[in-house]
Parts: sequence; structure tokens; C-alpha cells
Amino acid sequence: MKKIGYSVFILILLLFIVFEILTESKSIMESVTFSFQIWQNNIFPSLFPFFVLSEILIHYGFVEFISELFRPFMSKLFCMNGNASFIFFMSLVSGFPSNAKYTRELYQKGMLSEDEATKILTFTHFSNPLFILGTVSLLFLKNKEVGFLILICHYISNIIIGLIFRGYCRSEKSNDKVSLKRAILKMHDKRIKNENSFGQMITNALTHSIQTLLLILGTVTMFLVLTTIIDHNLTLSPLYQSTLNGFIEMTQGLKYISMLNISLKVKSVLTAMILSFGGLSVHMQVISILSDTKIKYLPFLTARILHSAFAGILVYLIFPIWTSLI
Repeated sequence: MKKIGYSVFILILLLFIVFEILTESKSIMESVTFSFQIWQNNIFPSLFPFFVLSEILIHYGFVEFISELFRPFMSKLFCMNGNASFIFFMSLVSGFPSNAKYTRELYQKGMLSEDEATKILTFTHFSNPLFILGTVSLLFLKNKEVGFLILICHYISNIIIGLIFRGYCRSEKSNDKVSLKRAILKMHDKRIKNENSFGQMITNALTHSIQTLLLILGTVTMFLVLTTIIDHNLTLSPLYQSTLNGFIEMTQGLKYISMLNISLKVKSVLTAMILSFGGLSVHMQVISILSDTKIKYLPFLTARILHSAFAGILVYLIFPIWTSLI
């Protein structure tokens, strides 16, 4: 009986969404157009080059190379397999949800176990630095210095998450000393064993990257439509409405928060919290990318809640000192 009730509820909900799309078509079309603008101007340019490059690097043994060099760093600081260093450093510069894509690729190649893949996802949720320093700080907040503060607090709080989760599924430690020669030999051996031609690798990398980016576009569009429907049916103050939108779809919420008549400090705290949580839209992107794996989502969700809280607290505490120094 409960299952029948659940099915009826889903049907009613879907019919309600269809009704809202038909009756509020202008607002829905504006949301869809905005999602394409976000994807075209921010998501595609920032992620596409890294998606293509990362897949080629994996085939050419860069994972083996960097994992050998940074094995002590990952092992001592996070109790992680050295292969995870590739995900950590690539995510630093490319931003989410690329960490999910890199994790999935290494997991499927047997370079990370299920538990190791679950763990590395918890503390590699880095926002693209160009997005924070460009779109967020200059376009939204119109303050470059505050953008640097948000970036630093966002990164530091993510490292704190890694330290909190270091006891979760510890990887076996290796006592071998780091060797540049061994790192180069491992990379060379991987390249020699690669059976695909360079042309095939480029084609596969382009195909997989476009598929992932289209998935991201669809998810962003879906959640922007949902936030539009929620806004039309839920009456809240502008502050609460913007914050709710941000935790559902990040970019739209950040834009609305920047337009509020509140202090720059409060804007910065909320921005850092939303960036670190990522929004349910980003969470759905991560779930979709990992859908054909056994990698767990719950630790990722727990880490994002903590990440959001830590980032907000750091910005709140450091903001007066930071603004007095600049």
C-alpha cells in the first residue's frame, strides 16, 4: 500500500511540474536560457579542456608518475593511496564535478578501491578558482580581494575535511623512498602498454568529455526549472529565498545573494557556504557520473555539510582582519 501511495505522489508531483511549466512558460524559458548561459560561459570553457587532457594523461601514465612523487604526501596527510594525488591536484585547478569524473576513471581502471574512491571524493570538492576569482568576486560581489578570501577559506576548509576523514578506510602505507627514476619508468611502462593510438585516445576523450558536459547541462537546467517553480509557490524573504536557491542550484543563488541589500560580510559568508556545499544540482551531477559504480554518496554529502559550515565560519572570523589589511 505504501508503494502505491508513493507512486501516486510521484505522479501528482510530475503533473504539478508540467502544469507549472505550461502556466509559467515565460519564467521557465528564462531559467532554461540562463542555464545555457551558465554552461556556455562558465562550465564548458572551464571544464572541457581539463576533461580532455585528464583522460589523455591517464592513458599516458601521468597517474603513475604523480602518484609516485606525491605518495608520502597523500599517505602521511590523508592516509590515502598515492594514485589519489592525481584527483587531488587536478581537482584543485579544474573544479567540481571533475573530481567525480577523475575518481570514476581511476576506480574503473582498478587504481582505486571502492572505499578509496569514496574517501577521495569527500575532500576534493574544489570550486574552479577562475569561477571564484572571476564570476563570483568580480561579476557578482564586485570585490576581487574578498574573492581571494573566499577562495582561501574554501580550500582550507576542504583540507580540514580531508584530515577529519583521514581515519576513514586507511590505505596501506609504503615504506619505499620516493624515486623520480621509478616514477618516470612507471609512466613509460604505462605508455608502452597502452594499446590505443593517439588518435583513438583523442576521439574517446572528446566523446566522453562532451557526454559528461551535456549531462551537467541537463542537470543544471532541471534544477533551475525546479527553483523557478519553488520561487513561484513559496513566499520567503529575499535573503532566505536566495539562500534556498543557492543550496539547490549554486550559480543562480550566488547571483541573487550578490544583489541583496545586505553587508558584504554576510554576502561573503553565504557565498562561501554555498560554494562549499555545491548545491543539490552539483550533487546530482556527482551521483549521475558515479551511477555505474559502487562508490558511496553519503560520505560525500556529510563532507559537504561540514565543508559548508567550516568555510562559512572561517570567512566570518577572518573577514574583519582581511578587510583591514587590504
